Amino acid sequence: MKAALWFTAASVPLALLAALSIGSVELGPSELWQAVSGSGDEVNREIVWGLRLPRALAAFACGSLLALAGALLQVLLRNPLADPYLLGVSGGAATAALAAMLLGASGALLSGASALGAAAAALAIFVLSLAPSGWNPYRVLLAGVALSSGFGAIISLLLTVAPAAQVQGMLFWLFGDLSGASNPLPAWLVLAAVAVVAQSQAMALNVMTLGEDQARSLGVAVARVQWLVFGCATAATAAAVLVGGGIGFVGLVTPHLLRLAGVHDHRALLPASACLGGAFLAAADAVARSAASPTELPVGAVTALIGVPALLVLLAKGR
Repeated sequence: MKAALWFTAASVPLALLAALSIGSVELGPSELWQAVSGSGDEVNREIVWGLRLPRALAAFACGSLLALAGALLQVLLRNPLADPYLLGVSGGAATAALAAMLLGASGALLSGASALGAAAAALAIFVLSLAPSGWNPYRVLLAGVALSSGFGAIISLLLTVAPAAQVQGMLFWLFGDLSGASNPLPAWLVLAAVAVVAQSQAMALNVMTLGEDQARSLGVAVARVQWLVFGCATAATAAAVLVGGGIGFVGLVTPHLLRLAGVHDHRALLPASACLGGAFLAAADAVARSAASPTELPVGAVTALIGVPALLVLLAKGR
């Protein structure tokens, strides 16, 4: 467990350094230091401060939000395969965003449409998951799967009727696109709020892994914790989709990697998931920008290509 936490802590500065150094213009250690300190070439300073640093911070926040949402949903729904996109919030955001693209929207209008779609999906999940007996994870799961399937069908129709000139941009957004992430502050504000609330419930989540009845007998307000965690996961997913589009795999694999490495206490798992998820996506985005330069790869494809082998290796070692 300690080794996993040390690795996670070390991955954060290493990933950010890679994100600042790697790109169509490679910056060595001395050039990077001069650009950061403001004493280097003006072009390099603009590359670092104007382009790479905002994008790296946005990628880190997006990855942290996805990983945190995944860790919360896996314990909330008692489903190890739960990930941030299971609830349909991302599907609602994607459907609204693609519809806005089809109508010619971009920039703030596109973000606004995506936010409205995510909010509508979250409200639908909330209404559909209500039961007379209270919180029911199976109703939440079924409602999320149903909404995701419906949004997937609408997305397919939108891609079918979209002009050929727009399809590539729409597909790129669906696979994950951080090229427009120039202002990371909103994502960091959401991350800070979600992290504080989620961490305050970490001990209760530890108890709830024993079962709801056991948690109630130990004094945990189970229903309150469930709705708080659901709200945190929904807000984190919506914010991540607004920043980077449909970036998959981060929310599923990051908590699993830490659990396989022995991190089970949610007081450590939640912050570690946020740090490792952020580092993972920041590094993956650096690869996406530079691997086929000047062409940029979808960052969601890169996260899957990196994460799948890592997870399979850990699973093989843990047999």
